[in-house]
Amino acid sequence: MIQNYEFTVIFDADEDKTKAGLELVKSTFERFSVEIEKEEDLGVKTLAYIIRKQEKGHYVYFELKADTASIAEMNRIFQLSTLVLKFLFVNPERK
Repeated sequence: MIQNYEFTVIFDADEDKTKAGLELVKSTFERFSVEIEKEEDLGVKTLAYIIRKQEKGHYVYFELKADTASIAEMNRIFQLSTLVLKFLFVNPERK
């Protein structure tokens, strides 16, 4: 079942690592036929707490249409990636 999702991801503040992480995210979305409706680069921000020895992270926000079954698999892929510091999928329709 296709639903709307909001996805926020935090990459290392290093420009090359951010670029590589963004390529991973977009290629994963393409693999699972995710439709990107909006992409917003929120820039580098100071993290609330240190993640993997990083004090700053590069935030990117997406609005997506994705199959609910693919979200679990994408969660697993992003958890295993060293390029992604943190991420969160949210279904805005389920509150």
